Amino acid sequence: MWPASDGLDLGTRTSVDGGTQLAKSLSRAAILLVMCGASALPGMAAEGLAIQSDDLPAVQVGVTPVTTSAAVAQQSSAPDPRTGTISGTVTDVNGDAVPAATVVLEGPSPSDRRTVTTDDNGFFQLKNLNPGTRFHIAVTANGFADWTSREIIVQPGQVLDLTDVNLQIATLVTTVFAVSSEQLATQQLRVEEKQRVFGVIPAFYVVYNHDAAAPLTTKLKFELALRTSVDPFTFFGSGFLAGIDQAAGTPKYVQGAKGYGERLGAIYTNGFTNILISGAVLPSLLHQDPRYFYQGTGTKKSRILHALSSPFICKGDNGRWQPNYSSMGGDLASSAISNAYYPAANRGLGLVLQSTLVTTGARMADSLIKEFVLRKLTHNSKF
Repeated sequence: MWPASDGLDLGTRTSVDGGTQLAKSLSRAAILLVMCGASALPGMAAEGLAIQSDDLPAVQVGVTPVTTSAAVAQQSSAPDPRTGTISGTVTDVNGDAVPAATVVLEGPSPSDRRTVTTDDNGFFQLKNLNPGTRFHIAVTANGFADWTSREIIVQPGQVLDLTDVNLQIATLVTTVFAVSSEQLATQQLRVEEKQRVFGVIPAFYVVYNHDAAAPLTTKLKFELALRTSVDPFTFFGSGFLAGIDQAAGTPKYVQGAKGYGERLGAIYTNGFTNILISGAVLPSLLHQDPRYFYQGTGTKKSRILHALSSPFICKGDNGRWQPNYSSMGGDLASSAISNAYYPAANRGLGLVLQSTLVTTGARMADSLIKEFVLRKLTHNSKF
């Protein structure tokens, strides 16, 4: 019983004492939180603070739950229900899954681009797509033709499954580039112009792969003749032979520097007129090939006959063997022209015929050397 003199009834005094006890309990709780730190907060939030007195019912004081960073992250990673999803299975014409296919999503903006790869079952999925955007999907896989979808627009929250991603077997395309006979002959001539005995002496007029040889055009025949005429070794060879003729005193030029110069000029002119007429002019007019066609196979006798007959038999531009009017006519014409600059003692019909026979004999010997010797000594003899 409470004294009557207090002026408070029992209900009022109980309320006051209860409030006092509540205040004290809250104070102790605050001190405890400060001393224990924030780590005690979750436990308190779960259990609450129980405040009781002997005369009052228990009063539960709850602590407001705190939202942790993990919960925030979990909420933010949840898919946006407003975006769309596109999925599908890539198959071939037989309905079999195509794994490791590349699926590319394209949109109006570069940021819309997505690239995924199908799994072992050919399945793919593209999530979090902006609704209302116009998309296209392209699928590529080794051995298959590319596949491109129609325009796709997903709605908010829609999951669109593509059922028509069927890849066709890739078509093998063979491209044939037509090469004209002139182009082929030009390519072959460029190879021949690299042929040199010991890497020095020109061997431009030898064809080692005669089965694949294309006929030379008039332009190429003149080009080959001029290329040989201005080759550095041609000048060196003319100078060497002029020295031999100077020592032998033939033709009947004077001795000394003047005589050497005249002999050098005569020898170079002989070679120039001969190769120009027999290697370009007459072959162009008569449609004959001025080159030597290496045989390389067969009996030794057949190869010897092939080499010895080359000044008299040649291959025409039509691929057939025919009389070599170009070679015989060129040797005769070159010898006749030499009458214009040789000394009087070395002129005349007899000397012209003699010079022609010597030149023709030299051709026969040259062909024998080409057939049996020079192939092994010639660099770049690929054609």
